[in-house]
Amino acid sequence: MKQQTLGFIGAGNMASSLIAGLLADAYPPANIWASDVEGDKLRHLANHFGIQTTSDNRQVVEHAQILVLAVKPQMLKEVAGGIADSVQKHKPLIISLAAGVLEADIDQWLGGGIDIVRCMPNTPALVKTGATAMHGVASLSSEQRSRAEAVLRAVGLTVWVDSEELLDVVTALSGSGPAYFFLFMEAMEEAAVALGLNAETARLLTQQTALGSARLAMESEESPAELRRRVTSPGGTTEKAIGVFEASGLRNLISEAMTAARQRAGELAKQWGNV
Repeated sequence: MKQQTLGFIGAGNMASSLIAGLLADAYPPANIWASDVEGDKLRHLANHFGIQTTSDNRQVVEHAQILVLAVKPQMLKEVAGGIADSVQKHKPLIISLAAGVLEADIDQWLGGGIDIVRCMPNTPALVKTGATAMHGVASLSSEQRSRAEAVLRAVGLTVWVDSEELLDVVTALSGSGPAYFFLFMEAMEEAAVALGLNAETARLLTQQTALGSARLAMESEESPAELRRRVTSPGGTTEKAIGVFEASGLRNLISEAMTAARQRAGELAKQWGNV
């Protein structure tokens, strides 16, 4: 994998995070190329990471065996059209980070017959604790799957889903999920302040509690339901709080919210395909 030349079209936060993670895993900087329309981003990557940079997308394609499309969904059709002939000539493995853009649309824009992996990462990738779901076209070899997985694993956990449609569910879960947790943390902070804690203490305790709970869940063999039961003593404070959540229909509310997010993901996929 480290002998493969890796190219990024788009040099935003996600691309920068992937590059940083790859370099931390000893990926040779000489084997990484990036292009962007913004010169400041390219200068940052060149100065900070020592990789190869250019404003010419086609130059990246000419060097890359693995090509990461890290542009906004609404820009992808135009970008793909500009590199289609180069992609057809060099046939790199395509990894798309463009949320909601279907594999079939990407393939069509690139001229057809392209090996594509579509990914749904999330923002914790910016601090190397991301969760990325992946799906690839049927023509992918096991080696190509391994190469794509190695790229995204540089910023966190990776999983494969069995059908492309399930990426919409992933979008509703881990793609949008950080915002759900931030909202819950925000509400906990506000409630703690209203009950008398100062804002700094409320924030610190909320953040550490969220971090510790996530780590405990990751490292435990028990389910979240069992972990919850273990800290919910009969007649105690936690049971009283959980009772309020359950009586307020928290589970149904979460289900409705995620269903709405999944539906919107499907709508956006159609929209991006018709750009």
